[in-house]
Amino acid sequence: IVSVPREQLWVPDINIAEYMDEDKAPKTPYVYLYNTGHVFDDKPLRVVSSCRLVIYTFPFDIQNCSLTFGPYLHFATDIRMIQGLTSEEILNQSQDVLQTNGEWELTGISVAPSTLALHEGSYSEIKYYIILRRRPVLYVVNLLIPSCFLITVDLFSFLLPLQTVDRSSFKMTLILGYTVFLLIMNDLLPVTGETTPLINVFFSISLALMVGSLLETVLITNIQCGSSQYSAVPHWLSILVLRYLAVVVFLPRKKKSSQHTVFLNPSLGVKPPPEPALDELRKLSRDLLAIRLQVDKHFQGSETSQEWQMIGIVIDRLLFGLYIVFIAVSFITIICLWSKHYAA
Repeated sequence: IVSVPREQLWVPDINIAEYMDEDKAPKTPYVYLYNTGHVFDDKPLRVVSSCRLVIYTFPFDIQNCSLTFGPYLHFATDIRMIQGLTSEEILNQSQDVLQTNGEWELTGISVAPSTLALHEGSYSEIKYYIILRRRPVLYVVNLLIPSCFLITVDLFSFLLPLQTVDRSSFKMTLILGYTVFLLIMNDLLPVTGETTPLINVFFSISLALMVGSLLETVLITNIQCGSSQYSAVPHWLSILVLRYLAVVVFLPRKKKSSQHTVFLNPSLGVKPPPEPALDELRKLSRDLLAIRLQVDKHFQGSETSQEWQMIGIVIDRLLFGLYIVFIAVSFITIICLWSKHYAA
C-alpha cells in the first residue's frame, strides 16, 4: 500500500444527489494505492440532506430516506460504482455514529444499485435507503400523558352533584387550562406535511369532548333549575325517558311515598267546656300545621317539577355513559393506528 497525494491521481467526482449544504468535512491530502491498481479514498463527508417526511403517525413515525451516490461528469462506461460493504456492515457502522444524535434512531439500511447503470450513456449510481425511527418518549411525556390526565378529570367531573356544585364553572376552567396547555406545547408539534397527524386528531377529539361535556352540563342545569317554570311533561317523553331510558342507565323511577298526613278532628269525642286559652291554642296549632304543609310542598316541589328533574338526571346519566363509550372507541382506534405503524 502506498500513500499518494490526491493531486497526483485522478479522482472521480462522486457526490450525493440529496445535498442541501456544502461539505464542511475536513480535507484529507492522501489516497491509498494498492498493488492491484485499486485506489482507496477515505475522505469523510458531512451530509446535510433533505427527506420527505410522513408525519401521519407522529410521534410514532418511521421515515424512509434515501442517499444517492453518483458522479456528475462521468457515465457508466467511464466508471462503475461497486458496493464495498454489505448492508449489515453499513448499518452497524452508522449506528455507532448516530446512536446519540437526538430523537432519531437508525433502524435499517438497504442498498440498491440503480438500473440506469446498465445502459450506455447513463450515469452510474448507488442508492442507499435509510430507515429512521423517532424516539417518542419526549412527546408522550409532555403531550399525551397530560392530555389523558385532563380528559380523566373531565370524565370524573360528571360525578359532581348539580344541585350543590357549579359543575359548569369547573368544566370551563378545565377547557381554559387545556387550551393554554396546547398553546404552550404547540412548538413540539410538526408544522410540515401533506396529511394531518394523528396526534392533532387526538387533541381535537379531547377538546371537542370537553366542550361537549360543558354543553351537556348547561342543558342538564337548565332542566334542573328551570323545572318549576315548565309545563307538564309530554306523555311520550315521560314514557321514553322515565320508563325505558331510566332502566337502561340503571336508574329506576322512585316509587311514590306512602306516607299520609292524618288530621285529628277535635269535634269527635267529649267536647270539653270552652275556654279562651284553649281556643287560642287550637287556632295556633291549625296555623302552624298549614305553614308546615306549605313549607313541605315548597321543598318537595310539584309533581311536574319532580318529573322534569328526574328526566334531567336520567339524561345526565345517559350522556355520561355515551361520553365514556366515545372516549374508549376514539382513543382505542388512535392507539391501534399508532401501534400498527410503529410495529411495522
